[in-house]
Amino acid sequence: MKNILFLCLLAFSIIGNTQTKINKQFSPLKIATWNIQNLGRTKDPEEILSIAKIIKGYDIIAIQEVTAKDPKGAQAVAKISDELNRMGDSWLYSVSNPTKSPSSNISERYAYLWRKSKIQLIGKTYLDSELDTVIHREPFIAEFKLKNDTNSFYLVNFHAKTHNHSPETEIDYFKHYPKRLKSEHVIIMGDFNLNEKHSVWNSLYQQGYKSSLSNTPTTLKRNCVNTTYFNHSIDNIYYNTKAIKYLNSGRVDFVKNCNNLEKARQLSDHIPVFLEFSIK
Repeated sequence: MKNILFLCLLAFSIIGNTQTKINKQFSPLKIATWNIQNLGRTKDPEEILSIAKIIKGYDIIAIQEVTAKDPKGAQAVAKISDELNRMGDSWLYSVSNPTKSPSSNISERYAYLWRKSKIQLIGKTYLDSELDTVIHREPFIAEFKLKNDTNSFYLVNFHAKTHNHSPETEIDYFKHYPKRLKSEHVIIMGDFNLNEKHSVWNSLYQQGYKSSLSNTPTTLKRNCVNTTYFNHSIDNIYYNTKAIKYLNSGRVDFVKNCNNLEKARQLSDHIPVFLEFSIK
């Protein structure tokens, strides 16, 4: 009888351990990126709340265009975090220093927001100082992990210079990130001011990278044209297919219809982009 009981307990233990490993291996993660135009004193409490409601379903959010010259930029990120906290979960955030840009008019801050119950930041977030002389707004890098997993991953948060100033000359440096960060789990996200078809991405594609979105506009027109309010395909998330298991992706269309366009543009002229994945 004792032997039978022991075998039952052993079998239950093995099943439990196997289930734990499966959950760790395939635990899904949802990340988003959003260029929130002039995030700072231009956003009133109602708009801050609207932003929080739009992003609350994601585990990590990378933000571009936090105003740098005015402390209201960093304060706006804190207010978004506060609103998220009021929605039933605990959130943390990190805001970068101003980027070392050619002029204060170009300089911005970046930010990350993450769900404390699920995500752990490893070390500190930092601006990539190795690129601050060759990129107008050097990327903001963070290493995260799921709390129930041992595998970490890097996020590279970036806002490229405008399309008429050849953003590909900045993006070309990104092919070195897997080697520089010594990781296959590097995800590059943000507003690139060019689309995923540009040849500058080929070096990353050859390493196994893929864009989360394809032929998907993510910026907003000033006015609807034939009921269409989307414009350019420039926001995206690039991930390594060798190390990241793709589950889902898309754009977060909070506009819905042309009647809402004017009010939506008060939040931003971009919409968020998301990727759902697990670590292989």
